Amino acid sequence: MDDAQPGLAGFLGTDRPRVRWFHAASDLRDFMITTFRVSPERLARHLPAGYVPEVVELAGGPAALVSAVAFRDESFHFRGLPRVAITCGQVNYRAYVRRDGVRGAWFLGTAFDHPTVVLPRRLWGMPWRRERIDLTATWDDGRASWALRTDEATCRASEAAAVPAGLDGFATERDWQALLTHPTVGWYRRGRAGRVGTYSIWHPPMAARHFVAAEARFPFLERLGLVQPGQEPHSLLGQELLPFDIHTPPRRVRGPVIATP
Repeated sequence: MDDAQPGLAGFLGTDRPRVRWFHAASDLRDFMITTFRVSPERLARHLPAGYVPEVVELAGGPAALVSAVAFRDESFHFRGLPRVAITCGQVNYRAYVRRDGVRGAWFLGTAFDHPTVVLPRRLWGMPWRRERIDLTATWDDGRASWALRTDEATCRASEAAAVPAGLDGFATERDWQALLTHPTVGWYRRGRAGRVGTYSIWHPPMAARHFVAAEARFPFLERLGLVQPGQEPHSLLGQELLPFDIHTPPRRVRGPVIATP
């Protein structure tokens, strides 16, 4: 297991699974997790039976959480194939859920700025779509800045002047690190048939920096009825570079078909 990084309050992440030839890898640059409070009942409408929202006790009452996770893929590639690497922007929209006691992320959708978006959509039924994504960030100044613009989403943020004492709804730094930055199992609606797919990832623990949003609009989440226009984020957690293993290919999960909300 990886050694704890400074400021992670003892959060050690998870053991790295054996790297296989059919796994993918990428360095995620200008990585940002923008999280919003949402109604557990509204989120539950987008989940199949057996998947339940992770509910946290916030200052304003119990809530579920969803995130827009934006980054630039650098040299995304499959380990067993010739080194044909992809570099492009990506935004994952995920919710934090449990299935049979296992905590993970439910992927509501993904925006991907590359023609190869058709491959995960057709091969594995993943809810990906093509979208132009522009990411800019500075990390070397005393206070970092970060900005995202896609065909429809806009988010601008600067690093907090001081590290907050904690995040609303979490007793310790270790708690929010585990939930918000380190879900290693993911599920998604697999194609129009509504079945469920699953895959896993690994990355070292984040050395997350705290940001404050000047603007944060994600119409995809608004159309799902989860986030209101102009809603203030619960938190923004960023890091300049984060290496990722993606344990492809995704697998099908036996279970009920997901009803369309």
